[in-house]
Amino acid sequence: MSTKEDKTKTIRNESVQPLYAQIKEALKQRILEGDYVAHERLPSESELMKVYGVSRITVRQALRDLHTDGLVFSVQGKGTFVSRPKAVQDIQRLQGFGEAMTPQGYETSTRVIEVQETRAAPEVAEALNISRGNKVVELKRIRYLNREPISIDNSFFPLEIGEKLLGRDMTQDIFPLLENEFGIGLGHADLKIEAVSASEDVSKHLNIDSGASILRIQRLVFSKDGDPIDFEYLSYRGDAFQYQLRVDRQ
Repeated sequence: MSTKEDKTKTIRNESVQPLYAQIKEALKQRILEGDYVAHERLPSESELMKVYGVSRITVRQALRDLHTDGLVFSVQGKGTFVSRPKAVQDIQRLQGFGEAMTPQGYETSTRVIEVQETRAAPEVAEALNISRGNKVVELKRIRYLNREPISIDNSFFPLEIGEKLLGRDMTQDIFPLLENEFGIGLGHADLKIEAVSASEDVSKHLNIDSGASILRIQRLVFSKDGDPIDFEYLSYRGDAFQYQLRVDRQ
């Protein structure tokens, strides 16, 4: 029996949780922990029946529930495969990437591409309410979901804030750092969302074809005092991210 199969054999007949739910959770954990990677084929129904000692109906219910959660997809005649992670973030809450994804059970990580002082481009200067050409601190990072690259975040901070970030661990979410370390209370953010074609640079970092569709989010974050403190371009894989929003009819 393979190592992967050994690690999934965690169900208990005496548990109050149904067997299919236990199997689903065991497989879900293996997926979230990266034991099964995107587009990898899961063990067949017969193999899972043997590993867990359950009926085909029980295995099929577990796989159906994984499918409902968006963790797997099926190809007729070929089996069940792991879906590429798809992050869902509530647009009504101002959260960093890790703050939003970790409670959902995802593994998140970050790679810093560059951090530097630079002259503010016109759009950046206007957003941060500074003069054109003034210095800002630019932070460029790749964000990973279950070890798959999901976005490139390009953030710009006014120099008085950005200088404090230099030398800090910027693989972590910046929002808690601003609040807890620098005492800057966060207020709200203005967002613009559009679908665009990926540039060559974005395509390279996100492992997608050049020109593929991405979700581009422009986010301007304000302090509780109403000052613009963080202007961002967030480029998400079009097949791996969605915002959700509840709207009420007044």
